[in-house]
Amino acid sequence: MNDYMEVRYNLTPCNEILTDILAAILAGRGFESFVPDSDGLTAYIKKELYTEAGATVNPADLPMPTEISMTPVLVEGQDWNAEWEKNYFKPIVIGNDCVIHSSFHSDVPKCRLDIVIDPKMAFGTGHHATTSQMAESIMASDMKGKKVIDMGTGTGILALIAAMEGASQVIGVEIDPAAHANAIENAALNAHPEIDLRLGDVSAIEGIDDADFLLANINRNIITADINRYAAALKPGATMFLSGFYTQDIPIIVKAAENNGLSLAGTTSKSDWACVKLTKKPI
Repeated sequence: MNDYMEVRYNLTPCNEILTDILAAILAGRGFESFVPDSDGLTAYIKKELYTEAGATVNPADLPMPTEISMTPVLVEGQDWNAEWEKNYFKPIVIGNDCVIHSSFHSDVPKCRLDIVIDPKMAFGTGHHATTSQMAESIMASDMKGKKVIDMGTGTGILALIAAMEGASQVIGVEIDPAAHANAIENAALNAHPEIDLRLGDVSAIEGIDDADFLLANINRNIITADINRYAAALKPGATMFLSGFYTQDIPIIVKAAENNGLSLAGTTSKSDWACVKLTKKPI
């Protein structure tokens, strides 16, 4: 069966922070894709996984007061990936240097880097503020001949940008099997099958201690829990780019970083989402 439940959430008031956190909550309950707008969020879950309890979100779980109304609708099976691409995934240009688009798209802007992805509902199309900031950070760095680790690679966009910018070795780690398979497909679509895409958690980089860059666009809790192992994978003087958290979380991230031999080298922000640059202290 390929039937899905489409669950509409209207939020009053509504903003990007609320829809992002709502999507994160629902992703942890088996929902696969999300379409935010100015009034709320539409989320999709396989029919056999849907329960009313699992779809119900307590407003108290969100970071600011809001009212939530929920309307579930059964949608019979169809080619979901094609429908999602046609209706929701549009080409995006990052920093005037990189265009990200699907193989379905035509009339794509010309950029120095051209990345083709068929996202298949995995996170990371470049539209989100965290992904775009991470991409800009990579493109502003010297990747030539460098060893790069991309934690939580998702669709593989950041790993692909690093490879296209000249990295000699790129390791992408993804815990979700569907996203991992999608990243492998996208690496092949872009003629970069040499990217080492590993299925697993932070243990997938155990034993590495000579990376020049580590990228992690995940979330605050995972980053603070795993940053010691991120730091251990870097050579002295190497760089770490982190995103997936809000600007208000920067002090928490920096404190965890400093406890593991990392120092703050810069920050950026977009729509209240932060990107932090850290350097590992030289010997």
